[in-house]
Amino acid sequence: MVYLIASSGYTIGMTKRLVEIDDELLDRARTVAGTETIKATVETALRRLVDHETALRHVARLRKKGALDLSLIEQARRPRSGRHG
Repeated sequence: MVYLIASSGYTIGMTKRLVEIDDELLDRARTVAGTETIKATVETALRRLVDHETALRHVARLRKKGALDLSLIEQARRPRSGRHG
């Protein structure tokens, strides 16, 4: 069991917290994340969770009818005629 002690926080935007974390789960997460410390492991896991949710929201938005017009994408990929400069 790992204990993080709660305090008023001495760094802006950060607060120490008291949490119980499953040791085996923490070790597995540390291995997957390639992190050395508990703090780095927890921050990496939280960041990945938020990034995953953001990606899911973007995918859901792009799946809506008319949100992704493939003909416009193909048109943008074609070489443009005319002179540059």
